[in-house]
Amino acid sequence: MMLTPPPGDYRAYLFDCDGTVADSMPLHFTAWEQALSEWGCEFPEDLFYAWGGRPVADIIASLNERNGLDMPVAQVARRREELFQEMLPRLQAVPETLEHIEEAHGRLPFAVVSGSTRESVTASLRTIGLLDRFDTLVCAGDYGRPKPDPEGFLLAARLLGIAPEHCLVFEDTEMGIQAATAAGMNSVRIPQRRTPVDQGTR
Repeated sequence: MMLTPPPGDYRAYLFDCDGTVADSMPLHFTAWEQALSEWGCEFPEDLFYAWGGRPVADIIASLNERNGLDMPVAQVARRREELFQEMLPRLQAVPETLEHIEEAHGRLPFAVVSGSTRESVTASLRTIGLLDRFDTLVCAGDYGRPKPDPEGFLLAARLLGIAPEHCLVFEDTEMGIQAATAAGMNSVRIPQRRTPVDQGTR
């Protein structure tokens, strides 16, 4: 059943990637667990989902502070990305979001606004066969202030040439919803999925 957006004159759709377009959060969590275990660092699952939408470097820095560690940010980030890439063949699209993409593609411009790296976002979208649906990608490094700051969404709107009030955001995290609201955009909340990795996707 298609999720119903709030009423509005929408001229562009902006999507988070992980957990919104790509059902990748369980894979990302497993990659984080494996990468961090090499440094004796724990990352509780509830905290992982609470921090959804934050850039990878931000998360590692916060885990260092939280656990009194000094993990090298760039090295841990690379290792986590390597592990995630190895699991990509298991990746699928989120059905609720895919319905909206298929319904509006060719009628409205689309953008992805993600706290993940461009490499990771591109690989995920290519794996699920949706990379060519998006007119622009706004990823970590393209903007300075992560969600819940609205900067990423506002940048995507400017790149598409659409006023913020005419953009509809699809998000799975509270920080993402807050960022959309701060940008003056309506939003659709995608239910979070915690599919066990060893069972694959649905």
